[in-house]
Formats: sequence, C-alpha cells, structure tokens
Amino acid sequence: GLNVPLHGLIYAKDQSLVYFIQRFDRQGRSKKIHTEDFAQLSGANRETKYNSSMEKLVPLIETFCTFPIVEKAELFRKTIFNYLVGNEDMHLKNFSIITLDGINRLAPVYDFVNSTIALKNPEEIALSLNGKKRGLTRKTFVTYFGQERLGLEPKIIEETLEHYARILHLWFEWIDRSFLSSLYKEKYQQVVQSRAATLDILDP
Repeated sequence: GLNVPLHGLIYAKDQSLVYFIQRFDRQGRSKKIHTEDFAQLSGANRETKYNSSMEKLVPLIETFCTFPIVEKAELFRKTIFNYLVGNEDMHLKNFSIITLDGINRLAPVYDFVNSTIALKNPEEIALSLNGKKRGLTRKTFVTYFGQERLGLEPKIIEETLEHYARILHLWFEWIDRSFLSSLYKEKYQQVVQSRAATLDILDP
C-alpha cells in the first residue's frame, strides 16, 4: 500500500544479480524534481541525521506539506511498516518531501529494508519515539504517536493496522522466496512475528 518506485533485480552479463531502482527525483534524463530530505529541512546533516526524534518530523510535515493531515497518516503507515520489518535505519535523510504538480507531499519510499537481522546490538527504531528506541509498545505507536502527536482519527489508525494484519502472510511468503540464507529467513520472520504480536495484529 506504500508508494514505491519501480525497482527489482536484473542479471548482468556475468550472470550476477544487479539491484536497480528508478529515481523519483528526476524526469527524463535532465529534469530535476524538487526534493528535500528531512535533514535538510531541519538543518541537520549526515553526521547528525540520527540526532532527532519521530515527534520532530511532525512539525516539518505541518510546515512544508500542502495537505498535512494526509501526509501525517502516510507517516504513520510508514512508521508501522518500518517497525514491523525491523528497519532501524530510518534516519532524517531517509524521509523526504517532493513537489509534484505544485503539491508538497512525502516522497516515495526508499531504504525501507530490514536491518535488525544484520546488527549485533539491534534496537527497534532509528529516531526515538517517546524518548525510546527499544521496548516500544502498541500504546506507544497508537495512542502516543498516532493519536496524540499526529492527531489522527482512531479509524485511520485501525485501518492501517488492519491492513497490515491482512497482508502479513504475504510477507512470510516473500521472505521464504528471498535470497536470504535459511538462518536469516528465520530471523527475519521472527522479527515480523514478534513485532506484529506487540502491535496485536496477528490472526487469533
């Protein structure tokens, strides 16, 4: 349900696999589409891209997006997705605002990958939420972030969680079909299973 640029794997002449992704900030070969990441918008840089919080993203959306409530709902969807898949590298430079047809909105997703299974000392999130990067709960995401900080209606929050609950089985299927080793497939599925349980979106 997220806006993802065209991407995939193709075989090179030597039969090795090459990952590709279409740039969303370009049109044709030369035209640039105005895009700024949240580090630029907040005055941070590559060295300080982790020195922020999820709460600090909210006023950036309110200030720079044309329809803030729409983009805050989108931020919530992206936050839940990254938590579920174990992406602990969503720093300020991995969120951007793009201008299309005169409308400022969140850019298509990029760098939305699992990092937890490759880390020796994993946390749960790159930018702190309610002062924490681990030990997050359903209440942290739903009540604190979704309702209090983003100001989303309970219906929007529940629809997001229900959507992920319906498609979780597909995630496990795609992990099984991936090029990961058996060990990392198992680790990945355990991350999704554990975090879905924390959010209480597993099938009964």
